[in-house]
Amino acid sequence: MADKPTTVQWLDDCEEQDYPAAQSYLGLLTKFEDAEKIVNELKTATISKFKAKDILRASGLKPLEDTNAHVVKDYKKITKGEKISPMLLVRDTLNGKVVVADGYHRLCAVHAYNEDEWISCKIY
Repeated sequence: MADKPTTVQWLDDCEEQDYPAAQSYLGLLTKFEDAEKIVNELKTATISKFKAKDILRASGLKPLEDTNAHVVKDYKKITKGEKISPMLLVRDTLNGKVVVADGYHRLCAVHAYNEDEWISCKIY
């Protein structure tokens, strides 16, 4: 059995398809124009790092089961040492939460791998 990487490997920036996915999700929570503005801000945001367990706590989300097909796919990438895309997060200061605009499956995979792992993300 091959040793698994000690840390998750991250791309230097988000993949291009992450932004329309984030805009689609945010468009359910706010006006389309506001979602578009937020995504444009995320495109130019710098990469930050937060622990997987802290993002889950701040979002109020529960981790998906480790049998979820998308989580399994991302978990396999992590254990193979493949780089994955940073998450896109939005601070909802009105409700004291963080919104996972894109990357929920990646978050769950990283959390299953190691809840104390640092996650690369862009946050607005």
